[in-house]
Amino acid sequence: MNQYKNTAIAVVVTGMLALALVGCEKKEGPAERAGKEVDKTMSKAGEQIEKAGEKIENTAKDAQK
Repeated sequence: MNQYKNTAIAVVVTGMLALALVGCEKKEGPAERAGKEVDKTMSKAGEQIEKAGEKIENTAKDAQK
C-alpha cells in the first residue's frame, strides 16, 4: 500500500511541477518585440556604417596613389 501511495505522490508532484513550468512561460509582449526591432535596426545601421567606412578608406588609399 505504501508503494502505491509513494507512486501517487510522485505523479502528483511531477504534474504540479509541469504545470508550474508551463504557467511561468512568458509570452513576448509589445515592449520586447519593439526592443528586438530596435536591435535589428541598430545592427543593420552598424553594418552600413562599416561599409561606408571601408569605402572611405579605399577612396583615401586610391587618392594617395
